[in-house]
Amino acid sequence: MTSLFTPNAQPPRATLLFLIAAQALVLLMLWLFYPLQIFPSLGNVLIALRELITSQNLIQELWASMTTALQALGAATVLALLISYLTALPFFRPLAYAASKMRYLTLTGLTFFMALLASSGQQVKLSVLVFGATVYLVTGMTSVMLGTTQEEMDHARSLGLGEWRSFWEVVVRGKLAAMLEVVRQNFAIIWTMITLVETLYQGEGGIGLLLYKQNRYLHLDGVVAIQLIILVTGAMQDWGFTLLRRVFFPYVGLGVVK
Repeated sequence: MTSLFTPNAQPPRATLLFLIAAQALVLLMLWLFYPLQIFPSLGNVLIALRELITSQNLIQELWASMTTALQALGAATVLALLISYLTALPFFRPLAYAASKMRYLTLTGLTFFMALLASSGQQVKLSVLVFGATVYLVTGMTSVMLGTTQEEMDHARSLGLGEWRSFWEVVVRGKLAAMLEVVRQNFAIIWTMITLVETLYQGEGGIGLLLYKQNRYLHLDGVVAIQLIILVTGAMQDWGFTLLRRVFFPYVGLGVVK
């Protein structure tokens, strides 16, 4: 037990799992027996969840939002990687700098212009999500590239590799695990934005529209139920990215201090 209160300690995995389960159980019991007055009870949330699934197509709306989010993430990842890798050429560095600063723009002011360029509500949603995710991904990916040390590049050159081959081996291939971690960390941004864009363009449905309707009519138990579903979905996707990183890049944890 002392390892749980020791800085930088690495307790056994079984101990951590037990700790997580115990804390989750305590929170569940507090919610069940000592609910806050402004917060729906656990029983009401479960009833609302059942109604959302049986009568309001929660599963279908969640699937629609998930497919949209994955499409936006794929397009944003490709675009952000392209912009980030181009920063190796000084000519394109202002492009990456400008893209990273665009994360301060509000999406509300951009949806009108994107609506003029797109031909359907689905395309508008994808455009907004791709833009919002790309500017954050570029920021993280360029930081990864800037973390490349001179020693790494000199080592590649000492092996007889040219500049382009050194860039490929050290930056592109060598940083893939870090790039995947950037994608994992920023995937949550899409889920944050998707409720906004689905509210603005309601013809395509989605869990964001369902959440908006529950919130509009003050169905707080339904709001909490949908938020919990989004939280669980996001946690599962986050775990999926972590699993992919361990499968394809098993070496990334070798240098971790234990």
